[in-house]
Amino acid sequence: MDKQQIKHLVAIQRAYFNTGNTLPVPKRILALKKLKAAILHYQPQIEIALQKDLGKSAFESYMCEIGMTLSEIDYMLKHIHSYAKEQHVHTPLAQFPSKSYRKPSPYGVVLIMSPWNYPFLLTLDPLINAIAAGNTVVLKPSAYSSHTTAIIEKLITNCFPPKYIAVVTGGRAENTSLLEEHFDYIFFTGSPAVGKEVMRYASNHLTPVTLELGGKSPCIVEKSADLKLAAKRIVFGKYLNCGQTCVAPDYIYCDARIKDDLVAEIRKQIILQFGKDPLDNPNYGKIINDKHFHRLLGLIDPTKVVTGGSFIEKTLRIEPTVLDDVSFSDAVMQEEIFGPILPVLTYSSLDYAIEKINSMPHPLAFYLFTSERKIAKKVTTCCGFGGGCINDTIFHNNNTNVPLRGVGQSGFGGAIHGKAGFDTFSHTKVILKQSNEIELPLRYPPHQKKMKIIRTMMTK
Repeated sequence: MDKQQIKHLVAIQRAYFNTGNTLPVPKRILALKKLKAAILHYQPQIEIALQKDLGKSAFESYMCEIGMTLSEIDYMLKHIHSYAKEQHVHTPLAQFPSKSYRKPSPYGVVLIMSPWNYPFLLTLDPLINAIAAGNTVVLKPSAYSSHTTAIIEKLITNCFPPKYIAVVTGGRAENTSLLEEHFDYIFFTGSPAVGKEVMRYASNHLTPVTLELGGKSPCIVEKSADLKLAAKRIVFGKYLNCGQTCVAPDYIYCDARIKDDLVAEIRKQIILQFGKDPLDNPNYGKIINDKHFHRLLGLIDPTKVVTGGSFIEKTLRIEPTVLDDVSFSDAVMQEEIFGPILPVLTYSSLDYAIEKINSMPHPLAFYLFTSERKIAKKVTTCCGFGGGCINDTIFHNNNTNVPLRGVGQSGFGGAIHGKAGFDTFSHTKVILKQSNEIELPLRYPPHQKKMKIIRTMMTK
């Protein structure tokens, strides 16, 4: 789609939004039901696309993408009436006899730009929230996950007219053309570098944005932790989707006294979960493309590999890899890894570990393994992060009742999931309804002899 076509698309969506057709809640519900039916219809094709793009098994595709998307639709269908209704609020005595209320309203024409790592979920999840809130939507999936983008385009085209929901495919040129247009809201998920560009373009129109980014999400393993269970859950969260997960634990930061035992348990868990030769495991995924593959290989220091490190370039597969004796100055610690490489660093003092983590940009996710309640409270209170788990990894992201959002360089703005997602794509109109039957002369000039009365009324 060229620049003029994109301009036309935004124009017809704005015209359609201005008709008010997206506002009635029953129409929003119908749209969500149509979307759900289309997902169920195309599910086999979605699974094939995810397998081609990222090597995902049918189980992983459903657990992490399709199932979560369907769950979000069901949740929104259940709650949309309560989320969309007007909410009456207290009106001060000084404004008697008026009534005040808040009215959730859609922004209008929304742009959703999604990443390649969970290409179906992270395209459809914000779409569900935007539809529920009453917007029109332009979707821009990643060009890297081309097979999933193609099935999303097919699904959406067969479900909705482009004046309501549309998909724009392509790469950098299309991204730029979209960002040059005036949208009423932009929701972007991706890298901090591209997020900065999105924000720069949005500033031209003072368009509000949500940026869901990433960062180096730490996983602290304190000396009281159940090491066997910690290793099991760390391996699951780290190597899911070959580490290409924005909330994956980026590195382990553990007490030096338990490091060797923890690493031993992690090695065992890699074998238990992926087999002795993960590269031959058909359910183990692949790296998205050649560029990302070679970037990851450049982060592996062969002298520090304690398990893994092998790869097959033809299939873009890298073994689950653990690096030991890593320092914060190593190359692998200078950027978000976003792959199946797990560095292990140690601390001698938990207070120092907290201080070190807080000296770095706030991560999107944070994980702590401990058996001590006081330590859990201390660490989660003192450290800044978007969301996280105590004694688990990534599963905070699966709860529709809590938002997914970053903080600082890991993202800001709104969120997705449930009520938070609905609120992201809504703004609140504040309305005062005044009576025509009663008129209080207090506010009108002249104001002589009224000061005592107004003071009394406004301080009640």
